[in-house]
Amino acid sequence: MTLTPHLTRYASQDVTLLGDLRRPGGVTLAFTERDGGYSLPPYASLNLGDACGDDERTVVANRQRLLEALGIGELGERLVNPRQVHGSEVLCITSGTKQAVEEARHAAREGVDAIVCTVADVPVLLCFADCVPVVLVAHGAFAVVHSGWRGTYERIAPKALRALVEASGCSASDVLAYVGPHISGADYEVSAELARRFADEFGEAVTPDATHLDLGAAVRAALVEAGMRDDAILDDCPSTASTTRRFYSYRAEGGTCGRHGAIAVLHEGGLEEVNVRD
Repeated sequence: MTLTPHLTRYASQDVTLLGDLRRPGGVTLAFTERDGGYSLPPYASLNLGDACGDDERTVVANRQRLLEALGIGELGERLVNPRQVHGSEVLCITSGTKQAVEEARHAAREGVDAIVCTVADVPVLLCFADCVPVVLVAHGAFAVVHSGWRGTYERIAPKALRALVEASGCSASDVLAYVGPHISGADYEVSAELARRFADEFGEAVTPDATHLDLGAAVRAALVEAGMRDDAILDDCPSTASTTRRFYSYRAEGGTCGRHGAIAVLHEGGLEEVNVRD
């Protein structure tokens, strides 16, 4: 694709999203903010994570509200949401039959941190509260990736990129990458040993100093090394740890908080009405 990635902050049905309203490659994608849902503190309000202590029924309602905000409320039973395990496994969804989708939903709950999808009407949702969300977009296909420090070091985003390229028939230079809200290098303090490991693996640019780590920079370096164009990678969202009024942050909120999401779907319909926000 000749496009460069772009995110617009907008509201749909009181849910605030960061998305590319151009729907590149036919893909609707968005990163959620924390407002517009039903959860009570400390999970208030659009908590999408089902493993952080929130009421299960409330999480289901929040997810349905997100789908409706994206104009895909009818696809709730086809939503794929994995149990994230901070690994580097990639699951590919290449059939949209009811049986295949159910099998994919089951496989995802066994534990996976990246999903590639080449079929229509199968929304994929992964959840975050400081780790790096990545949505990769090709023509008629996408991947959603959860890249914590372990997954980043194991290069889960390039693994998903290679799987996306193989499944879609595109080249890596045609893919767009959207890096969503995550903890910034300035906010992410780590051990000197871990910072040095990352600097040795991805270059000195990923360590602002001896005890801070920029995971987004490491993801970018790995994707460029795997064949992506640097200008096809967007990473300009605010740090989760310093904007907790908009996003959840495990570190900044003491370990008890909700999860925002990265979601993508191939779908013919579009949003009926959005309100662009500053």
